[in-house]
Amino acid sequence: MASRRLERIAGVIRESVSTTILTRLSDPRIKGLVTVTQVQVTPDLRQATVFLSVSGVDEAAQMLTLKAIRHAAGVFQTALGEALVCRYVPHLRFEMDRKFHTTLETLRLIEELRRQWEQAEDADSAREDDWPSEEPSL
Repeated sequence: MASRRLERIAGVIRESVSTTILTRLSDPRIKGLVTVTQVQVTPDLRQATVFLSVSGVDEAAQMLTLKAIRHAAGVFQTALGEALVCRYVPHLRFEMDRKFHTTLETLRLIEELRRQWEQAEDADSAREDDWPSEEPSL
């Protein structure tokens, strides 16, 4: 029962943070596409960790975006207080979600290995074609 409630509250927090990023923030330090990937709420509802993914920019711009979002924590708290009907409005903590970038890097490495494998197979088949065919003589 409690976990279902936590999931619902996490969903409200996720929606509130996403909407706030789109509609209320106009900080020029926010670059790229910011996505709220996950929200983890403590059982006492006092704290929530919001995981963000920033796409389309380099690592430095991602850190600058995270810094700008952390700087605007009060805006998020106010919006969340309006969206959430609870005794306590959870204190929000923002972190980068590295899973997306790790997955992309893994896929890039797999694709690179696949290309190397195909090149090695092509080189092997080319060497086999260069061997003279010996037909048995009768």
